[in-house]
Amino acid sequence: MKMPQNSDIDQFDLKILRELSVNGRITVTELAGKVGLTKTPCLARMRRLEARGAIRGYRAVIDPAKVGLGHIAFVEIKLSNTTEAALNAFNAAVRKLTEVEQCHMIAGGFDYLLKVRTGDITAYRRVLGEKISALPHVAQSSTYVAMEAVKDEAGELG
Repeated sequence: MKMPQNSDIDQFDLKILRELSVNGRITVTELAGKVGLTKTPCLARMRRLEARGAIRGYRAVIDPAKVGLGHIAFVEIKLSNTTEAALNAFNAAVRKLTEVEQCHMIAGGFDYLLKVRTGDITAYRRVLGEKISALPHVAQSSTYVAMEAVKDEAGELG
């Protein structure tokens, strides 16, 4: 990963972020050794990165298939209205849907791309019909079902 321009994040910070993105449970002592710092400055950098929002949190990475949520669908959404009020209404409503794992506003032939995770196609169909289609200002949707996750490294820095 390259160092961001116009940023106060240096090479040590990037090493810390890279290591934590792979193993958020690493001890500060182990982390310090991996990035070439002593424990105290490493901890200070971690706290600074947390305070500035570069580190948003620590959590367990769950295997969705092991907990009955192995079905992934990507959904293109076109809105009937793209005023700021309409976008805000859609954004607020989509954040409440637990099945929607990701939602991205897109510059292109549609307005949003959703990543939806459910147990199977039947559950997805229900979510689409009862929840996604009912979101504010949804005019059209197109679904693409994932057959296999070839690369899925959400949260890891390269």
